[in-house]
Amino acid sequence: MRQMLVETMEASIRVKEVFLRQEELISLVEKIAQRMVEVFQRGGRVYFCGNGGSAADAQHLAAELSGRFYKDRPPLPAEALHVNTSFLTAVANDYSYEEVYARLLRAVGQPGDMLWALSTSGNSPNILRALDTARQIGLITVGLTGETGGQMRDRCDYLIRVPSRDTPRIQEVHMLIGHAVCAAVETALFGA
Repeated sequence: MRQMLVETMEASIRVKEVFLRQEELISLVEKIAQRMVEVFQRGGRVYFCGNGGSAADAQHLAAELSGRFYKDRPPLPAEALHVNTSFLTAVANDYSYEEVYARLLRAVGQPGDMLWALSTSGNSPNILRALDTARQIGLITVGLTGETGGQMRDRCDYLIRVPSRDTPRIQEVHMLIGHAVCAAVETALFGA
């Protein structure tokens, strides 16, 4: 058992090291953080969506921004699109599960807002529909996927493809990216 635990932790570290050695990925994360700062400075909102573990990560990142990260500071307008279970189940029942995020974006999304879409495969139908809807409205779209990018490749203004095909390792890097962006945004808006 101990060997399995160590191997899992080492695998996570390896993927993060590969990610950090790719200058273009770090530059992309920096661009996303800067765009998020601009969204908040203009009075815009940031939305997050994902399925399963990625939904949990989406909710976690929204809470870091709307609650607090390191600093005691004013809340930032950030929200995970799946937290209203009555809405989610009603839309899934009355329309389809593919429509749950897109429908809510049509209700609340404004041009210049930002959507973060998390999908390790890049092929989740409800995420793809959310990205298409976000673009129609005029939101800035950020995608976090695994190595291939899946069908999200042509649907995002900014797409970060984690260099792995292992779902848990991809999700761990998604959270690393999210936490790094939260720290950078908080510092840019509220000082060190």
